[in-house]
Amino acid sequence: MNLKGMKDVVEIKDGSVSIKDKNGLRNMMDSFIYDAVFESDDEKRKAFFILIKEIAKAYGAVPSSIQSLYEEMGRNYPGFTVPAINIRGLTYDTAKAVFRKAKEMNVGALIFEIARSEIGYTKQRPLEYATVVLAAAVKEGFEGPVFIQGDHFQLVRKNFLSDPDAETKYIKGLIAEAIDAEFFNIDIDSSTLVDLEKPTIKEQQRPNFEKTAELAAYIREIQPAGIDISIGGEIGEIGKKNSTPEEARAYLDGFKEIFKGKKGLSKLSVQTGTAHGGVVLPDGTLAKVKIDFETLRVLSDTARKEYGLSGCVQHGASTLPEEAFNMFPETSTSEVHLATGFQNIMYDSKYLPKEFRQEIYSFIKQEYAKEWKEGQTEEQFIYSTRKKGFGPIKKKWWDLPSDVKEPIMKELEAKFGLLFEKLKVTNTVDIVKKNIKPVVVGKEINTGLLGL
Repeated sequence: MNLKGMKDVVEIKDGSVSIKDKNGLRNMMDSFIYDAVFESDDEKRKAFFILIKEIAKAYGAVPSSIQSLYEEMGRNYPGFTVPAINIRGLTYDTAKAVFRKAKEMNVGALIFEIARSEIGYTKQRPLEYATVVLAAAVKEGFEGPVFIQGDHFQLVRKNFLSDPDAETKYIKGLIAEAIDAEFFNIDIDSSTLVDLEKPTIKEQQRPNFEKTAELAAYIREIQPAGIDISIGGEIGEIGKKNSTPEEARAYLDGFKEIFKGKKGLSKLSVQTGTAHGGVVLPDGTLAKVKIDFETLRVLSDTARKEYGLSGCVQHGASTLPEEAFNMFPETSTSEVHLATGFQNIMYDSKYLPKEFRQEIYSFIKQEYAKEWKEGQTEEQFIYSTRKKGFGPIKKKWWDLPSDVKEPIMKELEAKFGLLFEKLKVTNTVDIVKKNIKPVVVGKEINTGLLGL
């Protein structure tokens, strides 16, 4: 990393960072973050990440919890749905495109997130993901709260049934790692533990709300002073049957009985007919999804009016038709999760070189052959597996020339703009500023290791 150049734009004194030259810093951020991500020494890479994050905070891009805004939404729904964007590949370029469009449209209510499964197959641990997003904020001159979220911190059912303590310990370890990386928004997903064999809805939901309460208490125990992490719960495993108000009440009442902290959940993820990534047909096209917006409206009203939550969360939405997105603010949905649609824009772009695409597909066919299900066409297999083509080939994605990446980013920017408009988050900077007071959590910079 060009630390000599860094000394020209930032000053590190007594462990704290100050910015000497904002424009100079922005001009150098592309090379700073690239060198950090691809540093081969683990300890050095971690030190670089912490340094860049501290620089971002000094610049004014501060990792924050959306809790206070969601409390306001629980009291008085402001008429917009917060987009939560999962970035699987080209993370720095994509985050820059998000911030560019957010600045242009005055968007403040916006979340960057990564799920437990994505952390694995995209090879982005929480510290890397948070740092890359914050580096992009600096590069694009974005100042204010930056909401970074752990999405689907999920207990895997088969793991849990074979060894509940080990699976719980794993999730607690992931939560601790994420909070240390300044993910101040975490979605707990123990909906996988719901037991439909039980006679009553409350007993069906019991393993779910008990585990959520345990993990929420753990989050409150380890969260930094002055920050209330926004915690989400979930009742309907995405891709299964639609959720009901009875399930929502059983889960939320059960949670309240057990959880003893001052602040509980801020939102509730539900199932209304979508599937993650969409449903792909044999020819590789996506099936039309019929989403149950009435269920979403009823459940959001229940969550807000009866429990003071911000509302309900819709997962698996990025592959829905454009005309569906207007409906989320209309049904008072507080948050919508978006991932695969952005991945599809990257893979399907006419600007992505055919040879590069084929290289990834060949890699996938070779490495993930065991995941090719009986009866799947090649198109279906590739579509469902190509998300795993980002992590192992991460450097080749980052090294794509600018005449390839820039037009793909223009396509993504157009999509972000459309979503911001339809979800009605344009001009939300002021409401975010009013409700969120960012708290800077200082991290120790290993100046010795970095030679500073």
